[in-house]
Amino acid sequence: MTHEVSPAVSELLKDSPKNWGKWGTGDEVGALNYLGPQQALAALGSVRSGKVFTLQLPMADPKGDPVWPGRRSAERSQVIDEGHWLCGKAPQFPGGQHYADDMISAYLQGSTQYDALGHVWYDGQLYNGYDARSTIGGLDKASVQPIGEKGVVGRGVLLDMARLRGKECLDKGETFTHEDLLKAAEVQGTEISKRDIVVIRTGFLESFYRLGADEFYKDFIEPGLTYSPELVDWFHKMEIPNLVTDTIANEVTVDPVNGALLILHGALMRNLGVTFTELAGLGKLAADCAEDGQWDFLYVAAPLKVVNGTGAPVNPVVIK
Repeated sequence: MTHEVSPAVSELLKDSPKNWGKWGTGDEVGALNYLGPQQALAALGSVRSGKVFTLQLPMADPKGDPVWPGRRSAERSQVIDEGHWLCGKAPQFPGGQHYADDMISAYLQGSTQYDALGHVWYDGQLYNGYDARSTIGGLDKASVQPIGEKGVVGRGVLLDMARLRGKECLDKGETFTHEDLLKAAEVQGTEISKRDIVVIRTGFLESFYRLGADEFYKDFIEPGLTYSPELVDWFHKMEIPNLVTDTIANEVTVDPVNGALLILHGALMRNLGVTFTELAGLGKLAADCAEDGQWDFLYVAAPLKVVNGTGAPVNPVVIK
């Protein structure tokens, strides 16, 4: 994941638009402010059959979960179960009932999750101009908690890039632009409207379960959106509140043109306040959309309200 020439992100994005101050100096949810009662009510119009899909990947699978390289999968540990009573080490309760209890150890961004807007920054400033020193010991500003408090409800549109290109999944490092998203919408017979939640399927995470971890992580570079000023302007003008993908980082890992790592985290999240939802399981939803021809739906999600958290697990719900 290296490049011979990699200019500073601050230089690449020096003329990039910002939404800082648009919703006040104390705002911590960014473009999610575009979603209100009007958008929630309008999204109900996308519910036609009542079919429900949940988008979280299995968590703490003993076989392993897909995570960013360097992180470890979630681990679930049993604390107490019937074995404790069988060996005489369990507490005795009035009435004689037994119970099971367990705990989990996980990166907050080690499963399907929402990024806090303060998760990535440059030039010493987070989203909305907050000082990066406010992240020391935990995010005092722009943490995931305000996103969990607000919740996310709106019209979602699935754009199946893998299906558009006739593949089970996109290749490692394969890129696409907002123009490709518009083409996918056209081919699918749907429309991306202002303030829609954009949901993109690449099929990449499905390859983790199909091919195994060794092949998935070999020469690791994810497919995804690639940076351009035009793409950023499109997100800005369309007032996109939330980007959801079935990849770990929502964008191509290293930009093939400028060599920057995860530049859209700066251009969209840090500057525009677009909320990122990563590691979404979209296979079943995509298959159903292809079958019935309906690619829009009511999207509802709320990450865990982790105080000072840089992100938190979520199980988004889609209703068609």
